Amino acid sequence: MITTIELIRVEKSEAGTFGVLKIDGKASCVTLEPEDRGNAQNVSCIPEGDYVVKRVNSPKYGDTFEITGVPGRSHILLHPGNTETDTKGCVLLGRNFGHLGPNRAVLSSGNTFKSFLQTMADNESAQMHITDASGGVR
Repeated sequence: MITTIELIRVEKSEAGTFGVLKIDGKASCVTLEPEDRGNAQNVSCIPEGDYVVKRVNSPKYGDTFEITGVPGRSHILLHPGNTETDTKGCVLLGRNFGHLGPNRAVLSSGNTFKSFLQTMADNESAQMHITDASGGVR
């Protein structure tokens, strides 16, 4: 059973908020969220803090996990995608950082998301801690 998921944000820019996802203390993948826009629904990364991720069945993404307990927000999913335009306020998972055309991106997202689901196969929920190690540099 997975006990903790940690998202450590390492870079914030106009291209998005980039981070590393650790599961039970081990680096698992990289992440991409929208820029910080004051926790606005569908367009912002979520505030630093402690949350619970719960397994859900999304109409668009199927089996996935939702980050719950975010003030004023709902339907924040972990799902595949590559660039900030794919996030809609959610957290995208990828194997590594890169570019798609001119856009900063997370790559190999589909396979990385499948690996995440395999890792989480025996879990209906887990604790998630989000922290910002980017130093706030823009």
